[in-house]
Amino acid sequence: MTEPGTSGMDRRTAVAALGSAALLRRLPRPPGRLRQSVCQWCYPKMPLDELCRNAKAIGLQSVELLNETQWAPVKKHGLTCAMTDGPTTIEVGLNRPSEHDRFARESERLLPMIAALGFPNMIVFSGNRGGLSDGEGLENCAKGLARIVPAAERLGVTVCMELLNSKVDHLDYQCDRTPWGVELVKRVNSPRFKLLYDIYHMQIMEGDVIRTIRDNFAHIAHFHTGGVPGRNEIDETQELNYPRIMRAIADLGYQGYVGQEFIPKRDPMTSLRQGFGICDV
Repeated sequence: MTEPGTSGMDRRTAVAALGSAALLRRLPRPPGRLRQSVCQWCYPKMPLDELCRNAKAIGLQSVELLNETQWAPVKKHGLTCAMTDGPTTIEVGLNRPSEHDRFARESERLLPMIAALGFPNMIVFSGNRGGLSDGEGLENCAKGLARIVPAAERLGVTVCMELLNSKVDHLDYQCDRTPWGVELVKRVNSPRFKLLYDIYHMQIMEGDVIRTIRDNFAHIAHFHTGGVPGRNEIDETQELNYPRIMRAIADLGYQGYVGQEFIPKRDPMTSLRQGFGICDV
């Protein structure tokens, strides 16, 4: 029996529309615009092979911040290492001319291996100030990088200096503000030297994250996440609007990776899956 005011054809059309809507709900979501990675050090209790397997199942394409002894598992699982370890440490970095010979030798050894595996980036650090002025630190870092970037240019690997906060986590670290890092990129003047913009660290030091990224996008090659305060999950338990930040990055046409670098307080893979979804814009 047809309801008053509704023809049989109208009912069939409505049923078909409902069926189409249900089908659309079952279809997989189109892939997001950003490639995502995960930082291994945030999961110290999980074997790397297991992390690679879980990351791939979630949809991440990379496990990063790995040294050369850890590269084989990511290749085995069809992943990449979007940011490899490099020759420096956070505390002892390129602002120390006494270390430049060692850093240059180690870079010459590492970069060909990184390039051969198709990994895109190698991390470096400024090092702690240790009494150096910001001007001295800039000059020293630029001189040290001048000895590394020729090989990076030849091999097609980007050397990235990470911006870290010196307020909470890395007291006395020199590359702790975007303008300082950008000035260093300009002095080095190489397409194979850029910044790793860590959103967590720069929220602590500067705030104004989206405008800073937009204004300095040409000098950034990689991003890291982390909830503020605490460096935990990037959901509503912290202050940053990560979906909005990720959309801003994607709208700029970013082609690199976003590395999830939060320390989960809850079930690790549940939180990683949630973080992936938040950034899958």
